[in-house]
Amino acid sequence: MASLGREHQRLSLVVQQAARLEKMDEELAQARELLSFDDPEMAAEAKQEVARLELAIPEAEAALKPLLLPPDPLHDRNAIFEIRAGTGGDEAALFAADLHRMYTRYIERHGGWRIETISLSDGTLGGLKEAIFKVSGHEAFGALRFESGVHRVQRVPATEAAGRIHTSAATVAVLPEADEIDLKIEDKDLRIDVFRSSGPGGQSVNTTDSAVRITHIPSGLVVSQQDQKSQLQNKIRAMEVLRSRLLDLKIAEQEAERSRMRKSQVSTGDRSAKIRTYNYPQSRVTDHRIGYTTHDLAGVMDGKIDDLMDALRLADIEEKLAGDGA
Repeated sequence: MASLGREHQRLSLVVQQAARLEKMDEELAQARELLSFDDPEMAAEAKQEVARLELAIPEAEAALKPLLLPPDPLHDRNAIFEIRAGTGGDEAALFAADLHRMYTRYIERHGGWRIETISLSDGTLGGLKEAIFKVSGHEAFGALRFESGVHRVQRVPATEAAGRIHTSAATVAVLPEADEIDLKIEDKDLRIDVFRSSGPGGQSVNTTDSAVRITHIPSGLVVSQQDQKSQLQNKIRAMEVLRSRLLDLKIAEQEAERSRMRKSQVSTGDRSAKIRTYNYPQSRVTDHRIGYTTHDLAGVMDGKIDDLMDALRLADIEEKLAGDGA
């Protein structure tokens, strides 16, 4: 029922936009007929109406085209967000924490989305080794999926006495939350180990074997979870992340197959691709996939990335339309 409801909503938008375009075409035909009238006042009004409609109709056609694209079945899923410090030591961990703050603020500003922490692994100096969280809400994965890839920062680290600019990196992976019906995971394919949690925590965190490590033997994927109080809660969370990673692996294989047929402008499959640079000395953020640059680095790091997200979404639509046209 939920799937049919989403499809009905999508088709309703197509019908509404198509009806609006048809009405405008009819009005344009009528206005052009009035141009030849002997009444100068009526002819002048018709001329203005023709000019208005000739501008409005291409805009309406452009708005209709994306609605005609086949819907992505994963677009409306919740998203599992993973941020990890990459090359650069302590500075990379600090940058990972900055990205975590940026996305958290963006998500909190987005009406209707909810963020839920799955696990956090702190680094030194207030940095983050790893952060995994879930974003729930309308079209969360569809909106955030283009953030996957390597994010690079160029700045003078707080630990650098000589004032030299360093380049560090953090990786971001945005995975669609997987339903159990998406893929079947056999019990025989799993190895589950339990161990005592480490790090700060309450009584139950450090004194019982509540932490869980799940290994998916066929793929070699390993997920550890220790942030919850009970072994059962940690197992549920670990399975949630494992399912999403396996689904992402499946999607990446499909992306690789598609990219052999045509080059994707907005990469979502290659996790090793350097997608964006944050240059602090020049207060510049550049997305290398679409050539988008802004000099409001402070605003971006405060989570004001709506313009960037819109540019990525439009580039993806244009690429799909061009691919369909080809």
